[in-house]
Amino acid sequence: QVQLVESGGGLVQAGGSLRLSCAASGRNYAMGWFRQAPGKEREFVAAISYSGSSTSYADFVKGRFIISRDNAKNTVYLQMNRLKPEDTAVYYCAAGNTLYSGSDRDEYIYWGRGTQVTVSS
Repeated sequence: QVQLVESGGGLVQAGGSLRLSCAASGRNYAMGWFRQAPGKEREFVAAISYSGSSTSYADFVKGRFIISRDNAKNTVYLQMNRLKPEDTAVYYCAAGNTLYSGSDRDEYIYWGRGTQVTVSS
């Protein structure tokens, strides 16, 4: 069983930055970040392979967000820069059971409870 705990969310002005963290307990492999805005489906944001050598991003965050991981700390990060009001959502960390995972929610087995990110205009 893998438990995931997100932190680092909050209120920020447009153009600002936040760094989300996801602490994992237990064995984990590929990791990802998803988000869900009110009234919308949960959508893929970014993913990182177990080694950290492979990453992928949704088009709407490319060039602004960076996913990284520190396996010694069992933690995955999402650095969010140049935030926009449309980035407002609950951000969820997810863990797969393979070395690589992509943008499909079904590839992920474990989910955190989420952390709220609110970007004001």
